[in-house]
This record gives sequence, structure tokens and C-alpha cells, in this order.
Amino acid sequence: MEIWTAVLLFLLGLALIIKGGDWFLSGAVWIAEATGVPRFIIGATIVSLATTLPELMVSVTGVLQGETDLAVGNAVGSVTANLGLILGISLVCIPSRVVRAQFELKAFLMVCAAALLMVLCREGSLAVLPGLLLLGIFGAYLWSNLHDARSGMSGEARPGIQWKKALGKILLFVLGIGAIVVGSRLLIDYGSELALLMGVPSSIIGVTMVAIGTSLPELVTTLTAIAKKEASMSVGNIIGANVIDLTLILPVCAAISGGRLAIVSQTTALDLPACLLLCCLAVLPPLLAGRFFRWQGVAILSLYAAYIVLLL
Repeated sequence: MEIWTAVLLFLLGLALIIKGGDWFLSGAVWIAEATGVPRFIIGATIVSLATTLPELMVSVTGVLQGETDLAVGNAVGSVTANLGLILGISLVCIPSRVVRAQFELKAFLMVCAAALLMVLCREGSLAVLPGLLLLGIFGAYLWSNLHDARSGMSGEARPGIQWKKALGKILLFVLGIGAIVVGSRLLIDYGSELALLMGVPSSIIGVTMVAIGTSLPELVTTLTAIAKKEASMSVGNIIGANVIDLTLILPVCAAISGGRLAIVSQTTALDLPACLLLCCLAVLPPLLAGRFFRWQGVAILSLYAAYIVLLL
């Protein structure tokens, strides 16, 4: 492939994720305003389910093609990237307060999911039946969001919804996530192609492009949220995406793989402990003080940088 073709397709992918992020977040904000559901809950449910689609697609495809290491590494690595890179950037830019009633249980479930996954995988595999415990955490997470959504909607009456406007906003939301997914794929594929054409080793491309690439929807959503001062939507999206990655993707992959998913030693010795440590660092300060801090974002980014150095 000629380098200029790769450059043009790479730039097209970049344009798609930037514009898609704007459409996607605008649709999500309208849903929150129209329904009265708190922005954190919208971010933790609808937005996070949509932005985890690339991780689910990559992991399931990896298992079906016999690439179980890719599937596991993508699911766990995406959580680490969501916290270490994306949440870190968000906290450095907007160290927001949290509503404890909405945040506490979800933060606890995220940490429990990371700890349980580390325990279940310690023998080098994840079986379907133990994996049901992770699905139980996912069920508790969904129940928590439904409960909080009902609570958030009670109170003052909402203005009537104009269905023409509603359809336009929902279409914008769907088009946004579609543009992000397609743009992410172009960015990963042709970014890797450009790197190879410039002589960058494929091993480094795998560690960086694939691991961070599937987290691009969360990154785009977070950066757009920062620009629009929607910190609650950003944090809710990251927490929700992590719970889904930890509790849904690997049990599904275990079922597809024939009942037992192989886990490599790097995952049990480095990836999962780093993931759990980042989870704790992300949630403990707001649980204790009721807010995130800028120093916390710096610490999270530093820990993630140390993790990447260890990987390389």
C-alpha cells in the first residue's frame, strides 16, 4: 500500500472519531435531559455499553480464531487503559466531585470484579461455572443503574418530548457510535500500516495500537466530555465500561472457547494485579473525600506509564 493512501485513510479515521464523539455525546446529553436520568447513570449504562462494543468484538473474534491471548489481553488491557490513560487525563483536566449515592456501589463492584477475576484466573484458566460469579456482579451493576435511574427520574415533571427532535437525537447518538467504531478501526489498521512503513517493530505496534485502539471510543467520549464540561458523563462511562469489560466479555469468551478460557502467565502475574491496583487508586480518594483530585490523575497516569514500561 502506498504511504499516501494510508495517510488519507488514517486521517479519515481521525475525522470520523472526532465528529462521531461530538454526535454521540450530544445524543447522550439530550437523553439525560429529556428523561431526567442523572448524567453519571447515562454514562454508566447507555454510553458505556456502546463504547465497549469494540472490546467485545475484538475479544470474541480472537477466541473464534484461536487467538485467546489476544481476547484476554484486550479485555483486561482495555480496563487498564481506560483507568490509567483515559481516567487519568480526565482527572488532570476536570477533577470533579461525585454523588456518593450513585458512585459508591458501582465503584465497589468494579473493584470486586477485578479482584474476583484475578482469583478465578490464578490457576491459568477461567471456567464457565466460576465465570457466572462475574455475571452475577454484572447483574448487580445493571440493577443498581436501573434503581438509580428511577430515583433520578422522580421529582419535578419533565417537559413533553417532541418526537421529531427525539428521533433526530437518537439517530445522532447511533450515527456517533457508528462513526467512532469505524473511525477506530481505520485508525488502528492504517496507523499500524504507517508505523510498519516507517520501520516501527510489530511487537511495539501490538502493545500500543491494539491495546489502546479498542479503548478509543472511551477516549473520544472522555475528551469530548471534557470539552463540553460533562465530567459526570465521562466518569460514568469509564466506570461502566470497566465493569462490562471485567464481568461480561471474559465469561462470554469462556463459553465460546468450549468451557475453559486459557490465561497466560503475564496476565496473572502483571496485567490483572496492575488492573486491580489502578481500580483501587481510582476509587479510594472519591470514596473517602467525595471528589476526584488532580494529583490522583497524575498518580494514575504515572502508574500506567510504569506498567507500559514493564510490558516493553
